[in-house]
Amino acid sequence: MDALLTASRLILDPYVLWVITASAAFGMFVGAMPGLTATMATALLVPVTFFMDPVPALGAIVTATAMAIFAGDIPAALLRIPGTPASAAYTDESYAMSKKGQLDLNLGVNLVFSVLGGFVGVAILIVCAPALAEVAINFSSFEYFWLALLGLTCAVFMTSDVPLKGITSLLFGLAINCIGIDPAAGYPRFTFGSVELLQGISFIPAMIGMFALSELLRGMVHADAQGAVIAQKIGNIFSGVFGVFKRYWFNFLRGSAIGVLIGALPGAGADIAAWISFAVSKRFSKEPEKFGTGHIEGIVDATSANNSALGGAWIPALVFGIPGDSITAIVIGVLYMKGMNPGPTVFLQNPQFIYAVFIIFILANILMLPLGWIAIKGGKQLLRVPRNVLLPVILMFCLVGSYAMTNSIYGVIMMVVMGLIGWLMEEHGFPIAPAILGLVLGEMLEQNFMTSMIKADGAFIMFFERPIAATLGVMTLLIWGTMLWRGIRGRPATLGEAAPAP
Repeated sequence: MDALLTASRLILDPYVLWVITASAAFGMFVGAMPGLTATMATALLVPVTFFMDPVPALGAIVTATAMAIFAGDIPAALLRIPGTPASAAYTDESYAMSKKGQLDLNLGVNLVFSVLGGFVGVAILIVCAPALAEVAINFSSFEYFWLALLGLTCAVFMTSDVPLKGITSLLFGLAINCIGIDPAAGYPRFTFGSVELLQGISFIPAMIGMFALSELLRGMVHADAQGAVIAQKIGNIFSGVFGVFKRYWFNFLRGSAIGVLIGALPGAGADIAAWISFAVSKRFSKEPEKFGTGHIEGIVDATSANNSALGGAWIPALVFGIPGDSITAIVIGVLYMKGMNPGPTVFLQNPQFIYAVFIIFILANILMLPLGWIAIKGGKQLLRVPRNVLLPVILMFCLVGSYAMTNSIYGVIMMVVMGLIGWLMEEHGFPIAPAILGLVLGEMLEQNFMTSMIKADGAFIMFFERPIAATLGVMTLLIWGTMLWRGIRGRPATLGEAAPAP
């Protein structure tokens, strides 16, 4: 109780409250700008935290990150451009819903369920941090291999009516992920003598290109088809949200639970949590045929997951000093800089700072509701901007975001190339989301597979010897078997329907 009271006094300092509020506005702006990520918002704040005490420094990072993750939903709904990678999983669904005239409900659900998911994440962080961290620390390369493979399997559930095109898109994402240095042998692959390609295909420029630039190209080619969302006005965004909660409360709980569990795994993060949660939502939905047409169910799952994953990612970071994602990796550096060595001893030596983090998370989610409402209303002004002005401005942010991730023109070139490829893919009916998923999980899959094969000396049976790895492996193989069985069972019926009557 003494530590909690001390933490409360530290947080209620006017200077700390001002830092939290300013960081919230900054995070909301960065997240809403296509090409600027939550990780970038965190990194930009690090130089500022040099001059702060530990509590305001942590407050700035926690608040900006939480706001940026939600704010990425706004351009996804308005323009089909995810503001952050954590929003990429359900960008198509969100945009399709907006085109149906449900922009208000779409943004309202994103905001409210982001707040609720954030509260679930911080509640589990407070109550279950040691237990969940103990589970996460037991993950070896075998478990991560199966987790990545299970995540890639989700691509089949994200596709539309032609799973083969979704698998092709996924394989394309995995193929371009092989460009660069071999993680096991250190040998260049598919670089064709280019020094820039040695670093591989950077995920952020690729995502910006395939989502943002391809959408800009589509907007120029099919100008008339893009007017539906642009013409809408934003009204009462909270109307109908309670009805969505009453119908999909289980999806909210499931998505939040998945988010916390995935977030607690070192290296996973909010974007992977959103992909997996969205795929699980479609797989177990009673109305899977509505996905891809603007269905709110998958959005509830995924937006709850990526916000709850933030709290989960702090579990291994605080308890064991292991970053749960790229954001907490930066946070750990800040903690060391402030003389706070993350790990079990921090709970004994500086418990007031741990309680301060918990309180900041709660304040950040409370602030998200009014600031998110203001940001969404600001989107109304964005819709009023003429397209010949809006599209170049969006392109400018895309160029800035791509250049900032690589500090060279290579990022811009990669963004343009991937944008053209993304546009051609969608013009021919190939979905983009599985290719992005292949880029997200491809490196994780390959590195852990090679590490595991070295450990096992080529004996594949060792992939099933550990209990958690065996569970994930059997789960993945069962999903594959079920999909193959359904495909084989459905083929004769399809052929019978197509055969001419005698």
